[in-house]
Amino acid sequence: MRPAGLLIAISLAAPAAAGDFRLQFPLDCTLGQDCHIQQFVDHDPGPGAADFTCGTLSYEGHKGTDIALPYLSDMRAGATVRAAADGVVLGTRNSMPDQYATAENAAAIDGKECGNGVVLQHGGGWETQYCHMKRGSIQVQSGMKVKAGDALGEVGLSGKTEFPHLHLSVRKDGAVVDPFAPDSTGTCGAAAGPSLWADPPDYRPGGVLGAGFSTAIPEYQAVKDGTAGQAPLAADAPAFVFWAYAFGGQAGDTLELTVTGPEGAFVSRRDALEKDQAQFFRATGRRLRGASWPAGHYTGTARLLRGGSEVDSFSSSMTLADAPQ
Repeated sequence: MRPAGLLIAISLAAPAAAGDFRLQFPLDCTLGQDCHIQQFVDHDPGPGAADFTCGTLSYEGHKGTDIALPYLSDMRAGATVRAAADGVVLGTRNSMPDQYATAENAAAIDGKECGNGVVLQHGGGWETQYCHMKRGSIQVQSGMKVKAGDALGEVGLSGKTEFPHLHLSVRKDGAVVDPFAPDSTGTCGAAAGPSLWADPPDYRPGGVLGAGFSTAIPEYQAVKDGTAGQAPLAADAPAFVFWAYAFGGQAGDTLELTVTGPEGAFVSRRDALEKDQAQFFRATGRRLRGASWPAGHYTGTARLLRGGSEVDSFSSSMTLADAPQ
């Protein structure tokens, strides 16, 4: 398999005439529900980063599309990676562990940043590469022919990554192409031309991945793991906390958390982001002052606001029972 490290030296392609080459969405998930696009190809020719819309969903030198799962629990449950187009398997890797990339394991990852994955050759100079897949999940071998939609394996946490996702790289004659803007090179925000997608995914400039209730402010790792939620809370829980997990935050954005209960407004908080944050979480709540919380239905809502307008929102509800006598 071609190491992802080789991609660092590859420039964005010159405008690429797609012809009949079209891509199917390569992951068994629904964007905006159980997956999201965390990062796009970097279109900034300088030291900064910008996605194809001139937004912030990229980083310096990023050469692919990162389709992320909200939680590690989603990865463990299994999310199938599928061939984006008909092709032949050029190479695979299947033995790297699923783990966060750290300073301690950097040497073991060096030269294998893609982690476990698959490279497909499609003819006409086109290739696709699928990275960060789950160890032992690869279902194809070099030389095999695949059809668009055939299962290749599952999303994992292998290689140089900090969250479970599929990194999809598209190349034409060895140069990286952004499937969302294949005719753009080193520019962003131009009039939208045809993409490589058979059914172009919607662009989301950020969003709320999830929210839940707990009896204390959760550890961030528990949030990312998908184990932070404790609903329904006990009537005599020592604290009542509502938390939310979001992506694509920009400096100046506000994450608004509100909870309504059986007696109306229960708690609210607004936090402004001081800097861009690829992923982040916030929490608000109250400590128990009496014998128990009021029984009834509670709804927590998280809203990501940008320039006073709502980018996205997410609501979570639970029913709190009467305290036992």
